[in-house]
Amino acid sequence: MKRSLNMRGTFSALLILMLSLGMAACGERADADKEEARVGLALSNLSNPYFIALRDGALAEARRQGVKLIVRDAHDDPARQREDIAELARERAAVILLNPTDSSLVADAASAAAVQGIKVVSLDRSIRGAAFSSHIESDNVAGGMLAGQYLMARLGGQGKVVELMGIAGSSAARERDAGFRQVLAGHPAAAVLQSRPADFDRRRGQAEMARLLRAHRDIRAVFAQNDEMALGAAAALKEGGRAGVPVVGFDAIAEARDAVRSGALAATVRQQPELIGRYGVRTARLLADGKPVDRFIPVPLQLIRGELR
Repeated sequence: MKRSLNMRGTFSALLILMLSLGMAACGERADADKEEARVGLALSNLSNPYFIALRDGALAEARRQGVKLIVRDAHDDPARQREDIAELARERAAVILLNPTDSSLVADAASAAAVQGIKVVSLDRSIRGAAFSSHIESDNVAGGMLAGQYLMARLGGQGKVVELMGIAGSSAARERDAGFRQVLAGHPAAAVLQSRPADFDRRRGQAEMARLLRAHRDIRAVFAQNDEMALGAAAALKEGGRAGVPVVGFDAIAEARDAVRSGALAATVRQQPELIGRYGVRTARLLADGKPVDRFIPVPLQLIRGELR
C-alpha cells in the first residue's frame, strides 16, 4: 500500500513537472512570436549632456519595450545626419527617431526614409518639409516665455537684455526666441539689445558674451537658449567683472542646477530629455506594431530659479 502511494506521488510530481515544462515552452514560443522592433535614434550631438540624457532615457525604455535601438550621432553636422538616416534605413529600422541638426537641411533624408515605408518621429526639434508620424518635444515657445517672464520680474519690466541663440535653422532656436520676444513686447521699457548665435555651445557662448560686453556696457540680463551657452555666458560675465548680471539658461542640466543654487545662474528652464527619449521609444513601439499614435506629444516644462533679488 505504501509502495502504491509512493508510485502515485512520483507520477503526480512527474505530471506537474511535465505540465510546467510545457507551459514554459509555450511562453517561450509566445515571446518568440513577438518580433523585436528595430528602431533608429539619430541624434544631433552626443557631446551635449542634454542629448546624452535623452539617449539614456530611450535606451532604458527600449529594454522594457523589446526594442533594438540603433543610435547614431551627427556631431551637429547636417550632412552627416543625412547619411545616418540613410544608414538606418539600410539597416531596416521600422521607425527612425530623429532629433534634427537642422529642421530643414535633413528633411530630404527624412522624406526618403518615409517613402521606403519607415515611420519618422521627430524629437525635441521639428522637421520642416518632411512627412512625420509624430513629434515629441517640450513647448519651446512656452519655455522662452518662462525665461522672459522671470527676467521681466527680476528687472522690474525694464532694461536692455541680450540673447544667445542656438543653431540657426533649428526649431528650438526659433521657438524659444519667439516666446522670449513675445513677453518683452509687452514691456515697452525693455528691449532685446542684440541676439547672437552661439550654436548651443559653451565656448561659443562665452566668446559671444565677451564680445557683447565689450560692445555694450548697459546689458542688464542674458537669456541663453540652452545651459551650455548660459554657463559660458556666466563665465564671461565673471571675467568681465559683471557677475551680478542675471543669466537664464534652458534645459536644467545638473551643472546648471548647481549653478542656480550657487547663484552663478539666475534660473534655468527645466526640460525632461529622459522623458522625451522614453516617449519616443514608446511611440516607436506602437508604430512598429501598426497602432495609432498622437501627432504631437508634449513634455512638460518648469522654471528652476534662485530667489528674486
